[in-house]
Amino acid sequence: MRSTFMGLEASKRGLTTQQSALYTTGHNISNANTAGYTRQRVNMEPTQGYPGVGLDTPMTAGFIGTGVQANSVQRIRDDFTDKQYRQETNKLGYWETRSSSIAQMEDVLNEPSDYGLAKSLDELWNSLQDLNVNPEDGGARAVVVQRGIAVADSFNYMYNSIQQVKENAGAEIGIALTDVNSILQQIASINEQIQTIEPNGYMPNDLYDARDNLLDQLSTYLPIEITKQPSGGNAQAIAEGSVNVSLKLKNGSLVNLVNGRSAAKLQNSGTNTEPDGVTPKGMITGLEVISPIGLSKTIGVSELSDLGKYKSLVDSYGYSSNGTEKGLFPDMLNKLNDMAKAFAEEFNAQHALGNDITGNRGQDFFAVKDTNSAAGITAANFHVSKDIIEDPTKIAAAFDEDLADGQAEPGNGKNALNLANMKFEALSDLGGVSIQTYFAGVIGQLGVDGQQAIRLQYNSQTLQQAVTERRSSISSVSLDEEMTNMITFQQAYNANARMITVIDETLDKIINGLGRVGL
Repeated sequence: MRSTFMGLEASKRGLTTQQSALYTTGHNISNANTAGYTRQRVNMEPTQGYPGVGLDTPMTAGFIGTGVQANSVQRIRDDFTDKQYRQETNKLGYWETRSSSIAQMEDVLNEPSDYGLAKSLDELWNSLQDLNVNPEDGGARAVVVQRGIAVADSFNYMYNSIQQVKENAGAEIGIALTDVNSILQQIASINEQIQTIEPNGYMPNDLYDARDNLLDQLSTYLPIEITKQPSGGNAQAIAEGSVNVSLKLKNGSLVNLVNGRSAAKLQNSGTNTEPDGVTPKGMITGLEVISPIGLSKTIGVSELSDLGKYKSLVDSYGYSSNGTEKGLFPDMLNKLNDMAKAFAEEFNAQHALGNDITGNRGQDFFAVKDTNSAAGITAANFHVSKDIIEDPTKIAAAFDEDLADGQAEPGNGKNALNLANMKFEALSDLGGVSIQTYFAGVIGQLGVDGQQAIRLQYNSQTLQQAVTERRSSISSVSLDEEMTNMITFQQAYNANARMITVIDETLDKIINGLGRVGL
């Protein structure tokens, strides 16, 4: 025979379950503006009906319900949407960083403008044409010297500024790897806590949120793959377990970064580093993954996927490819060196064919600042010769093939014109084009690369935003929905309380009213 108080127990279970649902709703509302919070719900299920299953089970007309219970408190999350979000975040991390690097270089080159290298070269050609007209004019010679200094200073400034931007990118690489290593350690630590809690039958939803936020951050830097590992014990079926995190390479293979409670450490390979161990001081040849048990794996830069902020920073900073340094900044520095060397050497060669104001053959107009430099003239170390700066009469403006060394020819400015005509001269070291045509091509290519980076950054942002909105529609807290749920659970709570009152009145009649006929 069923218990007289079974109805009270069923309604009491209803009270406690609806109360749990109300508390969870309150938790959702409280965290409506918490970044990375995932809304939660109470999964309700009916308790076992009466009578139970067994040989001595009494015969009744059917099972009678015994109420409801809260089976679990679950996050509302979609793994597929999370994977899409991290993929788009990974792409955005690459192109956002790429766009920023190109923008910094465009700011340094500052073309077209009234103060860039192209303008300095134009002013030098113009000053040489003026000197051709007035070769004996000291003022015209002084102007040529100053225009030459401006050209050298432009090369020096661009080279040193881009070199500084390159060093800043190296520092950013160090910061990025430090952040990545910290994130990996935190994920491993949260895995450990989850593995401790889940076997006891609990759902650590807030720990899941913290871990997912870390995975979102990690996907900005590196392309990752995530697999889940059950905790075992008495864990619920919907428990998420710990996660294993792997770095996805270009060929699709995976390198383990987090395995349960253990996390690897990442550092650059093939280069000296600052004391922090991750900031490069030279060329990067790859990424070294050091496992917790002391083993390491070196991944070449060419093996890394062209995704994520780290790869974008390396592509900008520079890396070793078959012993040659490649990358956005090194390539531009090499082009500046090629331009400076080809221009200075050709200018010096033409200058040496002429005679100065006293009839002596022209010496080098441009010289190397550091006479011990084995590299020769570069964008960083060439300047106008000190002798010419101190004595502009040594500018070889005259030209006469029949003029002997030491013989002056007043009024001859033919070599100044020849120097000015270098503006249109094709230089073999620059691929058979003039220096200004070459520089215009460099600026044009940089502009095309910048437009591509901006376009792909925009596309990545658009796709990420679409996935973000889709993920928010699933996981974020809607105050309207929570208010509706609150009213629903409140009314259910009130109904259960009313049911208890009804049963109480019924029992009161049975207990206190039976056997009192006629009283």
